[in-house]
Amino acid sequence: MASIFSRIVAGEIPCHKILEDEHHLAFLDVMPLVHGHVLVIPKKEVDYIFDLPADELAALWQFAQKVSPAIRSAIPCKRIGVAVIGLEVPHAHIHLVPLQHVGDINFEKAKLKPTQEELQAVADKIRKEL
Repeated sequence: MASIFSRIVAGEIPCHKILEDEHHLAFLDVMPLVHGHVLVIPKKEVDYIFDLPADELAALWQFAQKVSPAIRSAIPCKRIGVAVIGLEVPHAHIHLVPLQHVGDINFEKAKLKPTQEELQAVADKIRKEL
């Protein structure tokens, strides 16, 4: 069965797309830790990030590196935090999280529940910086 991220890639589930190329997709997390929380995924479904071939893993990080400055420009923050957890969705992904404080990247805290309109506004703001 396809992961939810593969279904997003296939267009079966909508997302607030930030950037896309032939092999990667960056989109807003719909239940973010903070506003501007972006997920970066390979379009190829691989459960564990370190199972990606070395060149594909490097390309994924390079793609994330393109997205990060746009988030930082659009969302006031001190840094963009990075996390690779991989327990909730069986599809390799990188979390890019705008940080003011280290606690902003605590995955045990309650997640935000933004409206679709709020998500769209954040996505538009980030895309404008690309």
